[in-house]
Amino acid sequence: MSKGFASQADLVEKKETFSELAPGVYALTAEGDPNSGIVVGDDSVLVIDARATPRMAGDLVARVREVTDKPIRHVLLTHYHAVRVLGVTGYPDRVNVIASDVARAMIVERGQADMDSEIQRFPRLFRGREEIPGLTWPTLTFHGEMTLWLGSREVRIIHAGRGHTAGDTIAWLPKEKVLFSGDLVEYGATPYCGDAHFQDWPGTLDRLEALRPAALVPGRGEALTTPDQIREGLDGTRAFLRDLYAIAREGVAAGHDLKAVYDRAMSEMRPKYGHWVIFEHCMPFDVSRAYDEAKGIDTPRIWTAERDIEMWHALEG
Repeated sequence: MSKGFASQADLVEKKETFSELAPGVYALTAEGDPNSGIVVGDDSVLVIDARATPRMAGDLVARVREVTDKPIRHVLLTHYHAVRVLGVTGYPDRVNVIASDVARAMIVERGQADMDSEIQRFPRLFRGREEIPGLTWPTLTFHGEMTLWLGSREVRIIHAGRGHTAGDTIAWLPKEKVLFSGDLVEYGATPYCGDAHFQDWPGTLDRLEALRPAALVPGRGEALTTPDQIREGLDGTRAFLRDLYAIAREGVAAGHDLKAVYDRAMSEMRPKYGHWVIFEHCMPFDVSRAYDEAKGIDTPRIWTAERDIEMWHALEG
């Protein structure tokens, strides 16, 4: 292979930032590594995205203990990807694990394949992976929308629509106007689109924007706390999706093969987006899915560790 596979060579730990967005509402970000959120209620704590391993979840628990001794009672999974969910057993308290019904169905269908695939792609993000006991299973699922009351604090948990995956969930605090978007929005980081629905994703972003958040925590990148930052995060994500899918659609219409479409996408998109975190990692997966969708394949094909390597050889070998 002409360049190292995915992010196997990315071994540099990122600096974490723990910031308060509203009283008792926090974001844990890390220079483009996956983000998590913390919401402190009257009697308990909600964690948004569990992290990749129990050991890494333990680091997040330590952050919680910096600001409260209240028990962690709920963990929300914004979607099914391994890097977001496999740390659940690292929480010391008995937790309710919340996910959309669609996200749970995706764990059933492709959770093990995704776990094996993601650990192979990005080992650094799975520190202590030998401690993962297996797949994470939600204990509470919902259809469409639910409201979690942490005493007097309201958290609306919404299956926002298809985008990054079919099961993407957001957490919205209407009083504080803080939005946790999961990987539906990225900031200075390349959207991973291997399980994406390109044609639906912009409409899902419109629904997020209609909430008019005062602060937005993206899936990757710093917390967005000004109107300009929030607009940049939403518009940048939209533009990436629009540009890539247009290239794929035109390539399919012209009868080009995947390799030709990938080469064009890299040539045209690297000048605009190549400085974003994980650009080189994501693009082979993103172009593969965009090409499939442009050919009429609605349900993303399951990525396996074997398929990952075969695809990478075909596009980069």
